Amino acid sequence: MKTIAIVLGVAALALAACEKVESPRQFSQEALDKALADPGRSEQRETTDARRKPGPLISLAGVKPGDKVLDLIPGTGYWTRIFSKIVGPEGKVYAVWPQVYARTAMGNVATLRQLSADKYYGNIVTEIQPATSLMAPEPLDVVWTSQNFHDYPDEFMGKGDPASLAKDAFKILKPGGTLMVIDHMAKPGRGLADTDTLHRIDPAAVRRIVEAAGFRFAGESEVLNNPADPLDIPVFDKSIRGRTSQFAYKFVKPA
Repeated sequence: MKTIAIVLGVAALALAACEKVESPRQFSQEALDKALADPGRSEQRETTDARRKPGPLISLAGVKPGDKVLDLIPGTGYWTRIFSKIVGPEGKVYAVWPQVYARTAMGNVATLRQLSADKYYGNIVTEIQPATSLMAPEPLDVVWTSQNFHDYPDEFMGKGDPASLAKDAFKILKPGGTLMVIDHMAKPGRGLADTDTLHRIDPAAVRRIVEAAGFRFAGESEVLNNPADPLDIPVFDKSIRGRTSQFAYKFVKPA
């Protein structure tokens, strides 16, 4: 009888444990819509959303309530603010600057630190990390980089290796996690040749680099494509600035 009682007790504990297992979190259009309507980003919504297309891009990435997200080189926090409201109090947003980049963008770093200190965006953590490695204090659901993947091989970044960045992202993501890369297009076949001079990168080169790190290509969005962009002038040229043709690629770490 004692043996039966022990077996039944173990079974009951196992059943209770199973009942406590949460179902996988799901993408929420409602959470995305609320984040885009956040009063704290009214200026961004009025001046920038039409150009940067946050709705379809975040939908593609599948950022969900409760997610842990790393926003790499976040600028003034355009994406960071949106992520903060999507992931909510159970999530976290890491706004990360490589050290060498941060030296040239201390004003933006200060802006993100102020954001981190604001209770309204209390789930944001701003960090400066070595340019040679990308780290996170916990497994992540999403690593997001917008218009900065092309910077990694450049001289001001210490002529780093984008392949190392992709490998680091693979390490810190959970199985099934997403790497989202948005960047300015270079002409097909240019590889990494235009990263420093034009601030552009060949989309095919990005796919080769990221897939070689172990990721699976999981889709793309063409909402930032601009057929009028000749792809062979600097992105800061007045004739194209703010209207460059960009690719948006989603990669997934296999489960």
